[in-house]
Amino acid sequence: MKKQRLALFVSGTGSNALNIATYFWQHHSIEIGLLVSNNATSPALRAFEKMLVPCVVIDNTQAADGKFLIDLCLSHSIDHVVLAGYLRLIPASFIHVFSDRIFNIHPALLPKFGGKGMFGNRVHTAVLEAGDTESGITIHLVNEHFDEGRTLAQFHCSVNENDTVESLRMKVQALEHAHYPEVIEQSLHKDTHV
Repeated sequence: MKKQRLALFVSGTGSNALNIATYFWQHHSIEIGLLVSNNATSPALRAFEKMLVPCVVIDNTQAADGKFLIDLCLSHSIDHVVLAGYLRLIPASFIHVFSDRIFNIHPALLPKFGGKGMFGNRVHTAVLEAGDTESGITIHLVNEHFDEGRTLAQFHCSVNENDTVESLRMKVQALEHAHYPEVIEQSLHKDTHV
């Protein structure tokens, strides 16, 4: 049986990407076929090179070029794309070719605290400033607007009055690492059994 091949897109340290790669290491039906980063200093690049996963560093012009990204993914026989802390807007032409096959994770309970510029500690700061008593993660498919694609799953954590940006970030990151690979796996298995 041909394995489903994932491309992971990262902008930051790549902790989610590394967690996903570990989860799918020697998986029976899913494999990591490519790492794409618009950050040449991302620690994920060195880690993935050690795992013998092809790594490509792109600049912002290439990140905005749908044809370039399509050709890159097709040349590596990619079936699905996973955004793991990738901060660039995905070009519409790329979304069209990979329709319903691009996953993203957001560190809050969408539709709250989403949209352009809402990532990382900015999100956690907004949650704390709003006085919300819960936060969490949203795993969704990507459409042409930041954080507006169809939701696949949400997982919650409590926010208490003693939480700081750092403590909330750690709670949310624990949810990301626990659930993002599982939701991807469940979605891909559901797609192959239709």
